[in-house]
Amino acid sequence: MHFFWPRTLAHHGTKSHPMNAVQRSNFALRRSGITQWLGSSGSCRHLHTIANRRASPLFTSFGRSSLVIGKDASVHSRLQQLRHNTTTETKALDQPESQRIPPKRSLVDQLRPYAALARIDKPTGTLLLFLPCTWSLTLAAHAHHLPPGQLAWNVFLFGSGAFIMRGAGCTINDMWDRKLDANVTRTKDRPLASGVISPFQALCFTGVQLSAGLAILLQLNMYSIALGASSLALVVIYPFMKRITYWPQFVLGLAFNWGALLGWSAMTGSLQGASQVLLPLYLGSICWTLVYDTIYAHQDKVDDITAGIKSTALLFGQNTKLVLTAFSTAMLSSIGLGVSRLDLSNPVLLNMSANTLQEFLTTGHPFFTAALITSMAHLFWQISTVDLNSRTDCWSKFRSNTILGAIIWLGLIIDYTVQVDWSENEKE
Repeated sequence: MHFFWPRTLAHHGTKSHPMNAVQRSNFALRRSGITQWLGSSGSCRHLHTIANRRASPLFTSFGRSSLVIGKDASVHSRLQQLRHNTTTETKALDQPESQRIPPKRSLVDQLRPYAALARIDKPTGTLLLFLPCTWSLTLAAHAHHLPPGQLAWNVFLFGSGAFIMRGAGCTINDMWDRKLDANVTRTKDRPLASGVISPFQALCFTGVQLSAGLAILLQLNMYSIALGASSLALVVIYPFMKRITYWPQFVLGLAFNWGALLGWSAMTGSLQGASQVLLPLYLGSICWTLVYDTIYAHQDKVDDITAGIKSTALLFGQNTKLVLTAFSTAMLSSIGLGVSRLDLSNPVLLNMSANTLQEFLTTGHPFFTAALITSMAHLFWQISTVDLNSRTDCWSKFRSNTILGAIIWLGLIIDYTVQVDWSENEKE
């Protein structure tokens, strides 16, 4: 067997102790980094065995970074592949960053930023948008003795619409606020603020969302279609309010609780004759938004000062809990008054000098009354225990408002169910 010896190999032997075949193979493998690449010690022993077969007609050559052993084609192939991969990676690194081909991403990876833009992973906002709709839908079904099937269908439509339009609202908000969000710790990683999605891509996505929302809206009557479309202006201008007023939460309340009006018209075809129910319900819902979104805004109050963002959290400051207590009282009283005006056959309701508590306790809505008292306790717990300097606690209290809204809806649903059973018994 004949070997070609590189000078660097010869220096590792001595005159009295030259390197044998195994040592020479080990040295070559170490220089090329192949020993680590081959992985198992069994592969190395296989190479050593081949190197020691002096009687075999092998042709072996040692180079600075490769080893070729006669008939062992599989080992030779693996070594050639290593050389090819190394050369390819080196060339790729040498290319300018602008010329490198980005790795292919799966469809799920491509859609993930859009899901984050629509806040699919944070359903709290969707529920807070949806719940006032359910109050109005249920009250309309109760007042007009409408069948449960009609109520269930509209609850489904409004649930789908809340999911879609809340996502559209978030996209519009982030398009307005992308530069401001980049300066706020909690929002700097949002897709638009971080540059993962371009403004044009977000605009196209908004078009898709609004088209889906329109498809839901078109399932309603013409009066409701016009009423629902009119709320879009509030959705668009809300993000701009953060720059010019300390009351953006009030504008959010106007937009977010539009369903308190739309739900009734979807069930009955108009708002005619319902103002004494719906106006208190709408105003009470706005007060509720001022409560939970002020708590939400306290998460970012430090960054908001630096970024120039205005909010009720900054406006109320140290008096936040006192002001929120006032808004909570207004919310409960207003919603209670609206529900109490539902059944005008009750003579107590005709006595406008009676106080609000007397009115809604004598309207024949016992489960709603219990729900309202429970909501009062929940709001007291929220405001008295919230740590306005803790982002974690503010977020937790904000989320808990979905429970409060669900409690009110549960009371209305039970009262409606009892009323439907009573109506059917009367017909018999």
